[in-house]
Amino acid sequence: MVFKAPLLDKPAPGWKHDLPGPNESPSNEPYPPVLSNPPNYSDDIYLELARATMRVRGAGVCLSPFMFLLSLIAPFTLIEYILKEGTPPLIPTFFLLLAFVVALWGGVYLWRMDTEAPRDEPIRFNRLRRKVYVHRFHHDGLRPFSRTAWGVRTEVYDWDNLRAEACSVYGPMGSGGLIETVTLAVVKPGTHQVIDRFHFAHEIQQGEMYWAMAQLFMQQGPQALPTFPRPPRDWNNENVTFNLARRLAPKVRWPAEIDLESRSAP
Repeated sequence: MVFKAPLLDKPAPGWKHDLPGPNESPSNEPYPPVLSNPPNYSDDIYLELARATMRVRGAGVCLSPFMFLLSLIAPFTLIEYILKEGTPPLIPTFFLLLAFVVALWGGVYLWRMDTEAPRDEPIRFNRLRRKVYVHRFHHDGLRPFSRTAWGVRTEVYDWDNLRAEACSVYGPMGSGGLIETVTLAVVKPGTHQVIDRFHFAHEIQQGEMYWAMAQLFMQQGPQALPTFPRPPRDWNNENVTFNLARRLAPKVRWPAEIDLESRSAP
């Protein structure tokens, strides 16, 4: 079901169309061969789907040392100039310091994004509690050195307050590239007012299918889910020898209380 105008206030950036609500019929039928990952787990109580904010990991670990080395050019240039010529001109000094800050910021941001995001950011749908539990990585590009602004937090939402949106934006990928995602918004009960929003899936087709799986599970139970040809992926114990970012990434650790609640009946 596709709506002609956004339902939510405000719609997600790059809004393309709204997906059916949590208690409506799915707009797409899940087709396992085209889905990236099977569910991490499913039984009569809860369904856990894999989720990742970043689609590709490893580039940041390779680029960040280059950024750190680049940031050293400015202070060494200033020191050399002061030793030879004395006080440096104001405008070149400003731009050298700006280059230092930008390079250092970029190096720290790329490194933390690649190594501090967990190996998986799963989302659990508990059909008996009608709750959704999100293992969510938070980061803040304006505060790359902050400890409190970065890290994993587990958030709990009511299933009935979730809304899914398909989005597409052009990103800085060489000459330009279309980035498609499906995001989940949390609305104030009984309204279309958005109080929170987070990434759900890459690519609209896959996101629609994963959202349809969540709908089928919450409405009908695990028997409504399709059969996948391969077993679930063990994100915490997979072989990541050749990907330094994934080796350094923390494993998925649900808080004990939330872990028990999300896997149990009321």
